[in-house]
Amino acid sequence: MPLPNQGSDSLSWINLDLIPGLGGDGALALLKAFSTPGNVFAQDEASLTRVVGRQRAQAIRAGADESRIHATCKWLDNDNNHLLTMADEDYPPALLQIADPPLVLYLKGRRALLQQAAIAVVGSRNATPVGIKNAETFSQVLSDGGLTIVSGLALGIDAAAHRGGLAGKSSTIAVVGTGLDLVYPARNKALAHEISEQGLIVSEFSLGMPALAANFPRRNRIISGLARGVLVVEAAIASGSLITARQAGEQGRDVFAIPGSIHSPMSKGAHLLIKQGAKLVDSANDIFDELGWDNHRVSAGQTEISCSALDHPLLPALGYDAVSIDELCARTSLPPGQLIGQLTELELSGQVVQLAGGRYQRLA
Repeated sequence: MPLPNQGSDSLSWINLDLIPGLGGDGALALLKAFSTPGNVFAQDEASLTRVVGRQRAQAIRAGADESRIHATCKWLDNDNNHLLTMADEDYPPALLQIADPPLVLYLKGRRALLQQAAIAVVGSRNATPVGIKNAETFSQVLSDGGLTIVSGLALGIDAAAHRGGLAGKSSTIAVVGTGLDLVYPARNKALAHEISEQGLIVSEFSLGMPALAANFPRRNRIISGLARGVLVVEAAIASGSLITARQAGEQGRDVFAIPGSIHSPMSKGAHLLIKQGAKLVDSANDIFDELGWDNHRVSAGQTEISCSALDHPLLPALGYDAVSIDELCARTSLPPGQLIGQLTELELSGQVVQLAGGRYQRLA
């Protein structure tokens, strides 16, 4: 099968990336030894064996599957799709500074966003309504302030962060754990399409790579690596978001966390990070100040959830934790029917949300 019309440099990078069993560590060792992929493929088996061992040397000599190279080149014929290699001038310098930078990045969308200052916003897939609202609101204000929002296209906090970034001026970057010919999770297909048109989707994984569990911790190091800091909105103790925060710390990035209810399991991870030294934030200005982004400060309250009609008599009784009708009856001495009517009114105005189990939670 003749290879498509791609430059020889691009073909050699694609070929190297698709060598089975080579891995990022092997590819980086070869580049350190021989400078370029073209030089790698010019070596004899003995020279390659001294760097990566006999099995991988034989795989390099055999070359990648030509049908996969052909499919990748065909994908790159679309003007919205790009291949970014470590040799390209616009490869993000911040990624070159991490311990294991990706050999290549597959891109869909606005490549230039990789050159903008960015903040990562991550959190739980099973987020609370308050967490979702906080993620979207903070992300929009941070985006309007000049920081591109980086996240992982997962359900929950990630999706809300991307929506906020798209609503702001600096857009959003989604770093995914699959090939860019797939969308995972499928429920975010419409969001992924919007990001590919107005923002950028990034992956180090070649086309056809499914959503394997091992891919996502690797994906997380790119999320933190692209950003000046990482904001954790909500996270359980055993959470991928805490992995991202740990990697951010190892990469010398700032870590921020929004506190929540002491009774919510979705706040435990953020609280643990704060105990370990993450900066507690309750406003985008806390992040702007820490990053030295003073000229982008916003007016007080701009990152708080809209809270009109705060004088509604039921709001003080609700507090900020989820509460049942029975608990509200005890707190207010009001009959259930009257409470439900007032809660419905607050729900319609966007100040209260009904949760599973018949509980209610205040959003403002």
